[in-house]
Amino acid sequence: MKLLFVADPLESFKIYKDTTFSMLREAAKRGHQLWTCEVQDLVWRSGGRVVARTARAIALTGDATDWFTVLATSELVLAETDGIVMRKDPPFDSEFFYATHLLSQAEREGARVFNQPAALREHPEKLALMEFPQFCATTLVTRSEAAIRAFHAEQGDIILKPLDGMGGMGIFRVGLDGLNLGAIIETLNKGGTETIMVQRFLPEIAQGDKRVLVIGGEVVPFCLARIPQGGEVRGNLAVGGKGVAQAISARDREIAEAVGPILAARGLLLVGLDVIGDSLTEINVTSPTCFQEITDQTGFDVAKLFVDALERALASPR
Repeated sequence: MKLLFVADPLESFKIYKDTTFSMLREAAKRGHQLWTCEVQDLVWRSGGRVVARTARAIALTGDATDWFTVLATSELVLAETDGIVMRKDPPFDSEFFYATHLLSQAEREGARVFNQPAALREHPEKLALMEFPQFCATTLVTRSEAAIRAFHAEQGDIILKPLDGMGGMGIFRVGLDGLNLGAIIETLNKGGTETIMVQRFLPEIAQGDKRVLVIGGEVVPFCLARIPQGGEVRGNLAVGGKGVAQAISARDREIAEAVGPILAARGLLLVGLDVIGDSLTEINVTSPTCFQEITDQTGFDVAKLFVDALERALASPR
């Protein structure tokens, strides 16, 4: 099959841990043709079809440094591929939103896209958990400083985060003393012009922020607990958290088996649930990660499960 991966620049990949790389490697093992492009390559013109203006056909070299070689560079009509894997990292900003519309147009022209672009638009990662309040931590979504201050007074110890971040970017903790709460609110809500998320601080973060993966509605039996290090409150690997793979708990499975099939039915082939203790804190759908860390530590081949699911989805009727 001819597969197009829409991703960040390949030159930026850290292949020892990159999940998109593990997908490419598994697809290459199966003999699929690999094409890649970036979001800015997507173009539509009236009377034509959506194209990737400078798509690259690549082959993997097996080398740890120069890990790919470019076989060809050309304009590629998205509808003439067998499948498209959307792997652009957040932020979920206007450009990401516009890219999903271009991909939706490509779908109308016959392309198959995973995760489906309409589903990406409907499930922004911080806000998607609102549909499942029975599982989520005590949470407030607002741009109101007064509402945030009242939430802090009620909860005592809180986490504040922007809605469009990733990798722990812009996450703050404010304890009982309320130190710097005003400055943090001003920074995140931009003087009341931007909506943010506030959650009750969960002390179980000391045991890790668990990434639970659901692929094609199937729960991966191992998760990656991302454990904060030093004085950090964030467990994200991008800010130095330690990733420890472990079997999912009964509560992790309960959440994943309730949420996963619902999202899979909406076109979300790959979902990453973030669970702290017994509480769901985020639903990641843009480019969930942790494949390689789980596989390296447990031997469970997550990339194989993903490509299996992708192949089944592409073989099924539209």
